[in-house]
Amino acid sequence: MATSLGSNTYNRQNWEDADFPILCQTCLGENPYIRMTKEKYGKECKICARPFTVFRWCPGTRMRFKKTEVCQTCSKMKNVCQTCLLDLEYGLPIQVRDTGLSVKDEVPRSDVNKEYYTQNMEREIANTDGTRPVGQLGKAPSSSDMLLKLARTTPYYKRNRPHICSFWVKGECKRGEECPYRHEKPTDPDDPLADQNIKDRYYGINDPVANKLLMRASTMPRLDPPEDKSISTLYIGGLGDTVTDGDLKSHFYQFGEIRTITIVQRQQCAFIQFATRQAAEMAAEKSFNKLIINGRRLTVKWGRSQAARGKDGAKDGVSEMGTPLDPVPGLPGALPPPPSLDEEAPANYFNLDPSSSSAIMNIALPPPPGINPPPPGYGPPMFHPMGHMAPPVPPPMTMRPPGTIHYPSQDPQRMGAHSAHGSRPTE
Repeated sequence: MATSLGSNTYNRQNWEDADFPILCQTCLGENPYIRMTKEKYGKECKICARPFTVFRWCPGTRMRFKKTEVCQTCSKMKNVCQTCLLDLEYGLPIQVRDTGLSVKDEVPRSDVNKEYYTQNMEREIANTDGTRPVGQLGKAPSSSDMLLKLARTTPYYKRNRPHICSFWVKGECKRGEECPYRHEKPTDPDDPLADQNIKDRYYGINDPVANKLLMRASTMPRLDPPEDKSISTLYIGGLGDTVTDGDLKSHFYQFGEIRTITIVQRQQCAFIQFATRQAAEMAAEKSFNKLIINGRRLTVKWGRSQAARGKDGAKDGVSEMGTPLDPVPGLPGALPPPPSLDEEAPANYFNLDPSSSSAIMNIALPPPPGINPPPPGYGPPMFHPMGHMAPPVPPPMTMRPPGTIHYPSQDPQRMGAHSAHGSRPTE
């Protein structure tokens, strides 16, 4: 920006002149020896619109050049990097950090109020050593479990890669390997991460990256205290043979007075009962999903009363944490309960439809070839009605008409014999 003698010098004393930028480790790059260009009053801050000193550098080989986007005053007010506007301590967006610390720091949007607010913050920053944040962020608690779980522990240098070559996407790039841009397929334009705004990032509203991280934080497992206020016992699982009573006591005594510690060697678990419910809740909050003793990661859960344990044992398809379990495919379903003694179950052994007709057709099959049919009156009836009672019993032997009993094995034609005339015997 031009700063000639004839230009308007109103409020020029508030223009920023710095010797070194405020950057995070990711934006600075992995190379400790870099060269920067410094342009005094080079651009306006994208937040407060005041001229500031712009720094430009290359964070590494095959990386794109980066520069500072906001002034140092706006950076110190939010404790963020001047380039990526992510928190300097956790490496997270401002919206995620303020949500985790329960901070509501509303920066004015209008020009007059913004300038007045910035001057007050500059005065407050001048009274500090510059190592701690100011404003509402300086009064917030020092840490948060959610932020510690979401924070990056190592720099993410892939964020410094060059942008995608638009000519390569159209098939018109002629530089080949010498092209400083990436030759990759672009992401889906409908992806929310493809539409990011620097002001939304700074003010902590409508940030798609922050929304994605908050959605991930909402799905993380958590340990909710039970509704029964009389429960002050914690279950510690996965002890193994290396964790002793003294190890547990040396870790949990910091949260409050311990009444008893019971170790069950057979199950490799322990039950720690605190004197107060408040101490038990603090121990569960500080130890859940991050308790490591003697190199072993231990499981922390709330203890259950005997009444609740009996109720939970009667539930089917529910885990110990209360989450529903998915059914295993291929297993048979649950059997129906047996009928009571006072209710007599019908003897329907063939699964017949009770609404069907009671008359059942009994069709006699023809005899095999070579066997004479039985004489009339001796064979089974072609049809017989079935009422509500069983089929009629055949008459006893004494009631049958006199005559020679015919057996299929006594048939002379079946035995291979022929009559004297060489013809079949007539009946």
